Formats: sequence, C-alpha cells, structure tokens
Amino acid sequence: MHDIHQDPICALATANGMGAIAVIRVSGKNSKQLVSKAFSKDLSSLPSHTVHLGWMLSATGERLDEVLATLFDHGKSFTGEESVELACHGSPYIQQLLLQRLVEIGCRFAEPGEFTKRAFLNGRLDLSQAEAVADLIAAQSKQAHQVALQQLRGRFSSELQQLREQLINFAALIELELDFAEEDVEFADRRALKNLVADVLKIVHRLAASFELGNAIKNGVPVAIVGAPNTGKSTLLNQLLGEDRAIVSNIAGTTRDVIEEVLNIEGIQFRLIDTAGIRETTETIEALGIERSQQKIEQAKIVLCLTDTSDVQNLQETQVWVASLKNLHPDKHILLVQNKADLSPALPVHSGIDQSTDFQISALNGNGIPALKSKLVELVLGDFSIQDETIVSNARHHAALQLTAAALERAQEGLQGHTTADFIAMDIREAMRQLGHITGQIDVDTDILGTIFSKFCIGK
Repeated sequence: MHDIHQDPICALATANGMGAIAVIRVSGKNSKQLVSKAFSKDLSSLPSHTVHLGWMLSATGERLDEVLATLFDHGKSFTGEESVELACHGSPYIQQLLLQRLVEIGCRFAEPGEFTKRAFLNGRLDLSQAEAVADLIAAQSKQAHQVALQQLRGRFSSELQQLREQLINFAALIELELDFAEEDVEFADRRALKNLVADVLKIVHRLAASFELGNAIKNGVPVAIVGAPNTGKSTLLNQLLGEDRAIVSNIAGTTRDVIEEVLNIEGIQFRLIDTAGIRETTETIEALGIERSQQKIEQAKIVLCLTDTSDVQNLQETQVWVASLKNLHPDKHILLVQNKADLSPALPVHSGIDQSTDFQISALNGNGIPALKSKLVELVLGDFSIQDETIVSNARHHAALQLTAAALERAQEGLQGHTTADFIAMDIREAMRQLGHITGQIDVDTDILGTIFSKFCIGK
C-alpha cells in the first residue's frame, strides 16, 4: 500500500522573495537518488552530513543554477527521513525553476507544515515540540523566543511525562484491586493516593494558570491608554515609545481614532493603544473615535487611566471611573496614572482606589516612566518565572490541562468519599489520556493534526 508520508516532498525552506541565498528542502524515501537525476553528480551513495557543490540541470542537461547540496541519511535529518537541502541563488525565478525541476523528476510540493508533521510521525519530535517549531518561527520578542525554545527542547514534554508516569503507577494499583474485587482487597494506600492526586493536581493547575502569561507573551499584551481629553494620553504614548508617534496638541479632541504601536519592555511585547479622549460630544467623527476607545478598553489586558493632577475635578471623576472599571472588569489590570505631576503635586487618592495601582508621572519630561514600565512587566509576569518554570502558550494544551484537572478533581472527590475503584480508575485514565493528547503519546485525531500543521508555513 502506498504511503503518502514517504513521498519525496519539496518546498522553499527560506522566506519568499529575493535574497542572496535560498534553501530548498527535499525529504522522503530515496531523496538523494531522486535529486541525483537533476544534479551534476551522483549523490545517492555519498555520506550523511556532507555538502557538495554542483549544478542543477534541466531535462536536456542545461545548467539551471550552481548549488550546494547538503545530505542527510534516514534517521539523521529534521524529518527523520532521507533528505537533501539545496542552497541556491536567491532569485525568485531561480527558486521556482528548481522547484519545478524537482517536481518533474518525482517530488511533490509539500503541504503547510508537512516537514514538521513528518518529524512528529517519525518520532523525531513529540506533538508539543512540533507545535513549538511554529511558535519559534513566529516569536517576535525575547520572552516569546525563550518560551518556544524551552518547549522545543522538551521541557514541557518531560514534565508531562513525569506526571503521566505517576498516574500510571496509581492506575496500576487501582486496576489490580479491580481484578481482586471479590476478595475485597486494597493494594493501594488510600492516603498515599490522595497525596499523589493532590500533588499532580497542584502542578496541573499551575501549568494551566501559566497560559494567561504564555498567551500574552506569544501574542503581545494589549494596553489601552484612556482618559478625558487633554490628560496627556498621546504624550504618554510618545514617551513610552521614545518617538513622536501621535500628534500632541492642547486642543481637546485632537486624537479622533485609536493609534496602535508595539513596545518591547524586558523582552515582552506590549501593544500600546492611544485612544480618543472620552467625553460627551456631538461631533460625529470624534464620537466614532470615542466608541472605538470603549471597544479597546474591552479588548485590553491592562488599562492606563490618565488624569490631570492639576485639574481637581478631572482627578476626582477619574478616580470614581477607575473604581467602576475595576468592578466591571475584575479580570483586567486597571492603573490610575496621575499625569502632569510637573505642574502640580499629586493629589490624595480617593478612598475607593487601591493605592498600589496609582502612579504619578510627567509624560512631558519622563518622570515616573521607568517605574510605570516596570509595573507593566510585573503585571504580566505575576508570580511566574519564565527562566525557572514551564509556561504554557498553546490554547490546545491549555484546554487539555483543564480537562486533566477536572478528571483529577473527580478522582480526588472519589478517594475522599465512597466511590468504587472502577470509577476512580476511569477518572485517572481520562487524566492520563488528556496529558497524552498534548504530546501525541495517545492517538490524536487526524483532523486535529491537520488543523495543527495547516497553520505552519509551507517550507516547515
């Protein structure tokens, strides 16, 4: 029976477009022999991890391009298959010419993520490591790179494997009791089992809780800068960015639409959103900007509410507004930022405001900005340590961890009550199954694999 997962496939492994060098990857059964049909020398018997200079040739023997061919034997490549990587000149025309020639001699174009999918199917990577490849390619900050790299190196997989092994030992004892149910024998120490489930559950809860941080690092943290007109929102945006990105004016309502920019602080990407000043207005365009500002507050993870310390009424109104926002959005970090401290000393904070979320700054001269940046980082990291802990950044993994926790909680309740061993065993098996889904140790539905790898770029 023909196995499409062994077909020789080819694709551009470097980015599309013009460059000095481009790399075309070929992978599959007898790749060296196949490429030899269009190469100026026979590669089929040459050793793995060697590089050979030669010409790619047309069907009539015409020289198409001088390339370097890097060879990988079966079991020694990224995919686990015999592979050849061709480094050619980076002209888009040459790239397409060579790809067409490879198809002529028996390759087919790779599907999105097919190289990494083969690496998973051939046991070179588990599923969580394979998904980390896409995250590593997409990483746009130091912390996103670090989280993806840890997962690719198997840190997350290793932790999950340890949890599964503990649960396997638990399940074995429970299953043994079921075999001797008529004798009413207990092979498992119930107290020890309770402690084991509690310990595993604690780790699973911690991993699941890290997803909020991982997702923020992976996709960037939306930060809305809001407040009444002329409180210095655009000036603060410019100060944080270190450049004049937004127009600054003492005319109320200057910012009529949202402005979004990216700021990297200590390796974390923040998506800063400068919004239109929120106030009552009959001006149509400004009203649309204010409506969008309200939408951005809904979408933001952190909201910086600016007030003018030189305006007592504005400060009091903003303090009340901040308290209201905190009640409406308990899942968001709401900071009261007293701006223009260079014009007037900071006024006392309203009794309904948590002073730990209050900042005094001068967006004009930069006073207080370093402390505000540090606070933003602190709010994102919480009590997690990216260097010392596994951080979950994949929504599929998070969902599986939640299902794992639910199964363990049922088992925990069963151990504390009078649930029979067979029901406890079912819950433990479900927890093991969900952990196995993350790494691919348990059979994963073909549709799920298709969805995962379809998000990859073609050459990966």
